[in-house]
Amino acid sequence: MSLSLDATQLDRYSRHIIMDEVGPEGQAALLDARVLVVGAGGLGSPAVQYLAAAGVGTLGVADDDVVERSNLQRQVVHADEDVGTPKVDSAAAFVRRQNPDVTVETHGSRVGAGTVELVDDYDLVVDASDNFPTRYLLNDYCSLSGTPLVHGAIYKFEGQATTLAPDGPCYRCLFPEAPEPGEVPDCATTGVLGVLPGTVGCLMATEAAKLLLDVGEPLVGRLLFYDAMGAAFDAVPYDRSPDCPVCAGRLTSVADVEYADGCAVDV
Repeated sequence: MSLSLDATQLDRYSRHIIMDEVGPEGQAALLDARVLVVGAGGLGSPAVQYLAAAGVGTLGVADDDVVERSNLQRQVVHADEDVGTPKVDSAAAFVRRQNPDVTVETHGSRVGAGTVELVDDYDLVVDASDNFPTRYLLNDYCSLSGTPLVHGAIYKFEGQATTLAPDGPCYRCLFPEAPEPGEVPDCATTGVLGVLPGTVGCLMATEAAKLLLDVGEPLVGRLLFYDAMGAAFDAVPYDRSPDCPVCAGRLTSVADVEYADGCAVDV
């Protein structure tokens, strides 16, 4: 890790550098870090925005979608002129304008069983996806590869976030099975308060920064609920489950899993 920060960086990151918990060593660690954000939508947008502002040196952004006008009410890295543009390209352009220190690596396809190995190129993954197969796949692969994973989800006026570390419980400990298809409507069906993903996405970026800096108490084994209507937070603890196929060691490869329906594991 290089501690050599030039004059422009000393100015840009001065509010980090004067903090005992960060300092020049911590800022250098952020600049050396590689973080993959899966999903460049409502949650991914604020995560990308604030991780880039913080000086995370390499940001991977994975998404197979294009910008639609209906996204703009909440997906803050995209603008009206980006409609029709791949979200990864729009997000990359935003980051380049925001912070020239950050290298953006774009992955314009859905993260699936055939592409999930791209995780190996990163120190940490932020799961800002909007579907259960991707969430379970990322959980399983990150657990098996020892890669920290920050997860978030939103619904109308509610959000949740947790951190899945190699030595902690995983997403399957928390949610052993995915809901049946259609059981949890998406925001295109039910709507979502536009500022809600900003709050949850910022929490996810905070968790990622804490892990990269090795400070504070990440949300490992705690699911943080946010109720925007009541302006209330509640953290619910959870433990490793003896029935979890990942934490119990029964699952050894994501190739053994069909990521459909309940995303169940039968090994």
